Amino acid sequence: MVAQIDGDYVRARPGKLYSRLVSYGLFEGRPLTTRGRWINPLVFGLFELEKRLPVMRPVKEPVFILGTGRSGTTILGIVLSMHRDVGFLNEPKALWHSAHGAEDLIGSYSRGPARYRLDETDATPAVVQAMHRLFSAYLLGSGSRRVVDKYPELIFRVPFVRAIFPDAKFLFLARNGWDTCHSIEHWSERLGEQRNGEVHDWWGVDNRKWNLLTEQLVPEDEDLAPHVDAIRGFKRHTDMAAVEWILTMREGLHLRARHPDCVHTVLYEDLVNHPAEALTALRAFCNLGEDATFDEYARRVLRPAPRKAPCELHPCIRDAFDSTMRMLDYTA
Repeated sequence: MVAQIDGDYVRARPGKLYSRLVSYGLFEGRPLTTRGRWINPLVFGLFELEKRLPVMRPVKEPVFILGTGRSGTTILGIVLSMHRDVGFLNEPKALWHSAHGAEDLIGSYSRGPARYRLDETDATPAVVQAMHRLFSAYLLGSGSRRVVDKYPELIFRVPFVRAIFPDAKFLFLARNGWDTCHSIEHWSERLGEQRNGEVHDWWGVDNRKWNLLTEQLVPEDEDLAPHVDAIRGFKRHTDMAAVEWILTMREGLHLRARHPDCVHTVLYEDLVNHPAEALTALRAFCNLGEDATFDEYARRVLRPAPRKAPCELHPCIRDAFDSTMRMLDYTA
């Protein structure tokens, strides 16, 4: 499936085919473990041109989907992309990397230094100007009024994003930890590969993302920090995914408490079991108008996924996992 487009998507609103293809081909870039990476030099060349153009369509209230990957962020983005006003960027990490070179946690576009956390000081005038011009070019090129950007790891960069877009809206998507961890494990086993002597999987080039996470985030968490040496040695994808989920969910809960005006929590289970109610609240928070086509498409495509059974976790993280589940009102 190219650009997350299927027949149902095209039939629902045919004009959205153009917007999604523009997003996919010219703005998102092709990251590690995907096909078509030959196009990246062209994409980055276009970015350099767009960063020299004036802002021709102001960027108002961009919406960012945050959370842990494999927790429903993509389907939420696809559903939102059906709204008449929205252009959807599915993990446009190439675009962000064009504006700030230290953001690449995976190693898709750079093997240089990278940081999980970016803050207000990283939003230099050059970065602010670049992001407004890039998003403006995207709005113009895709024929959209609003940007929805799904980039889960931006959850650790909210101060940075707010310094660029002060009126930004953030959707914190939470999902049961067991389901998320099983999904990450399955993804890495299915799509992981060895290329030119390197392992490319969920954790980046030769565990680049995992190493950054254990170096930069684990020591900050009071429950995980005492076990940092043991955690660094994890090999099982389920244990590693559980650490990422714990840190990400706790960050989201912290952001929700600190910024209730611009952070809205969406529980995946509410989204798929009660889409009308969940999306009505989401639309109001994002200041998106009513749209019958959007509502009908959401009712058709949002459906519950089978629940995954609990599995064995490393003893040093089990208490932190269970407490995070309780924080989100899930049964551990």
